[in-house]
Amino acid sequence: MGDVDIRTAGEADLAAVLALWQADESSAVWSQDAARRLLAHDPGALLLAVSEGRIVGTLIAAWNGWRGSFYRLVSHPDLRRRGIARRLLRAGEERLVALGATRLTAIVEPSDPVASAFWEAMGYERQLYRARYVRSAGDPR
Repeated sequence: MGDVDIRTAGEADLAAVLALWQADESSAVWSQDAARRLLAHDPGALLLAVSEGRIVGTLIAAWNGWRGSFYRLVSHPDLRRRGIARRLLRAGEERLVALGATRLTAIVEPSDPVASAFWEAMGYERQLYRARYVRSAGDPR
């Protein structure tokens, strides 16, 4: 692997981004349409780590006007432990702080000890007294 550059994603990157997310075997399902909506809503939110023309990592650094949130921090399974996730996170933090975020949060699968260890090593603390509730927008309940 050569040098790694961090840049924002464009629509031409989306097929490769989704392929990387599938290689990561993530439980979250995304479509190209969902990724396009993200780019239309916040063009700078999807950060890419690129090496030798290949996408080797991603991070969504989203901003809601108060809080910055991180999603989909992924580095290519064959290239882990090389600083890709760390570089993406630092770029995401810089982006969100520049936008005015005063609090940064990450959505992390609690059953993934490697992910939990990464976030803790990066100075993030697990919230003990909050739970996340989710519902699909199309759910009629």
